[in-house]
Amino acid sequence: MNHIKIIKYAIVISAILSLTSCADTLIGDEGELDEAVFLNYRTKTDLELPFENEWFIGAGGKTILQNHHFIPHRHQRYAMDIIQLVDGKSFKGDGTKNEDHYCFGKRLNAPGNGKIVALENNIEDNVPGVLNTDQQLGNYIIIDHLNGEFSYLVHFKQQSIRVSVGDTVVKGQEVGKAGNSGNSTGPHLHYHLQTTADIHDGMGLPTQFNSYYANDVFIERGTPVQNQVVRKD
Repeated sequence: MNHIKIIKYAIVISAILSLTSCADTLIGDEGELDEAVFLNYRTKTDLELPFENEWFIGAGGKTILQNHHFIPHRHQRYAMDIIQLVDGKSFKGDGTKNEDHYCFGKRLNAPGNGKIVALENNIEDNVPGVLNTDQQLGNYIIIDHLNGEFSYLVHFKQQSIRVSVGDTVVKGQEVGKAGNSGNSTGPHLHYHLQTTADIHDGMGLPTQFNSYYANDVFIERGTPVQNQVVRKD
């Protein structure tokens, strides 16, 4: 990807975030960042990006300037909101239908090996711009990586999840399709890693993925941050 395209993506990000993101944050308790040790946490699980082709990091990183999740809720402090862009836009037409959005219905994968410990698959997808604040996670899966790390993949398309509680999954296995369910203003993937399977508890963990490209630069191990275009190969 050339520098002109990268600059274009950076210019449009503020508009995109107003259209396609988690509305504020999900669920959790407020508090100061008194667990600063987690800023330098090294992910134990061998993780890869949980999607195919190029996606755009709408929110992600370790500062409030990069990541609107960072301050309000400690369990998703390092969460990412991820979409797809074509010519700097996340949707075609006027974006009023989920099907207008380029990531809607796209394949999502297990980012690492583990066991499915919780999921929801029956929540209707929102009309873009209309939130479901009663079922904030929407359709989701939680993967226990069996080492004190738990992956949350949130806002799946209704009835698209292909796994069941108790299933063992392997890195790269398809688990469902991107959607717009829950506390979401438009189709996207919310991903974060935390220390428990309880959305109301636990600490968010910085996430390092292995072997991917960010803005066409190969990253052996790193953390995607806002405004990057990322892909596995």
